[in-house]
Amino acid sequence: MDTRAAVAGMDERLLEELLGEAHAAGPGDLPEVVARSAAALGLDRAVIYLVDLQQRDLVPLGEGERSLAVDSSLAGWAYRTLSVRVEENGAAGLAVWFPLVDGAERLGVLGVWTETLSATRLRRCRMLASLTAMVITSKRAHSDSFARLTRTESMRLPAEMLRAFLPPRTIGNAQVVSTAVLEPAYEIGGDAFDHSLTQTELHAAILDAMGHDLASGLTTSVALAGCRNGRRNGVQLPRLVETVDEALSQWLPDQFCTGVLLELDLAGGALRWCNCGHPPPLLIRDEHVVAQALDRPAEPPMGMPAQFMTAPREVHEAQLEPGDRVLLYTDGVTEARVHGGAQLGTDRFTDSIIRATAAGEPASEALRRLIHEILDRQADQLRDDATMLLIEWKPPPRP
Repeated sequence: MDTRAAVAGMDERLLEELLGEAHAAGPGDLPEVVARSAAALGLDRAVIYLVDLQQRDLVPLGEGERSLAVDSSLAGWAYRTLSVRVEENGAAGLAVWFPLVDGAERLGVLGVWTETLSATRLRRCRMLASLTAMVITSKRAHSDSFARLTRTESMRLPAEMLRAFLPPRTIGNAQVVSTAVLEPAYEIGGDAFDHSLTQTELHAAILDAMGHDLASGLTTSVALAGCRNGRRNGVQLPRLVETVDEALSQWLPDQFCTGVLLELDLAGGALRWCNCGHPPPLLIRDEHVVAQALDRPAEPPMGMPAQFMTAPREVHEAQLEPGDRVLLYTDGVTEARVHGGAQLGTDRFTDSIIRATAAGEPASEALRRLIHEILDRQADQLRDDATMLLIEWKPPPRP
């Protein structure tokens, strides 16, 4: 057997062993499973770090390690840029940081310590990081361990309920990425987002229910369920909005919900949306906000107000260009207070968007930086929920 075949055979055995152990392991066993895999690869050690709920710190899974700041550590650099980073670790050799990504969702980083880093070892470490990310995603759906680890304070009941209904923070494929953030992370009451991919379309929504209490969370939860029920029954966008209208009117007649629901054709970039009493989406092109590009008259909020409409919901259309980003947001963003007590406002918000997107960073990182800039301006004290959802259309170049 030649050297290349021997290496491939070893890779296959390691992969088989890791998969076998991971399937049977509980969430608390994962650090030990990864440690054994690292030893089999000839590494000194390996540690999993998961990003906290607000994406400020990388928290070690297991004991004996300290948390690392996302914005000021090399591990954080790997998380922010989705790239491998290597640093010298004194006499111990090298510390290597691998981003943990499941699909488009950033989970954290895998830290690896080793004396040397050959091409073969690098490839095996990438394999270990990829499998670890998938295992984390599969295990966290039925365990509270990861949720406890990534929280820095207690969560209020309305926020707990809403977060149980939310999809992953980021989804995407080779053609599109959709990513979202919600603040205050532990006290959200009526804001939510949704996004889903088919082979040909991205479906997304941002929602803002009246009030900031458990009833608001219930309203948004029913609206989310209505969106998904309509999509999964294959209805078109106007009928999907009507599904939400009918559900809210029937089950929560005293509540209503504003929102933007949209569809994006992945091949051609055709954007279609309904605006139900919500701030209009913003179009970001060539790192600038195109003024009023997606401004359209808003219709009544979803729920009982819609029952007094005499015409069907209007569907708006626009054509995106490759690289365009579409930003949806709730009014809690522009109504956030800056130093001195003034509202952030649309103009300051637009300036923040330009700065956040000018560095050419991934959409998820641009949105993380944008929400942190807003929070830092007012010492993390939001008066209302602030939610943003950013979509980037990036089709492959035409031959």
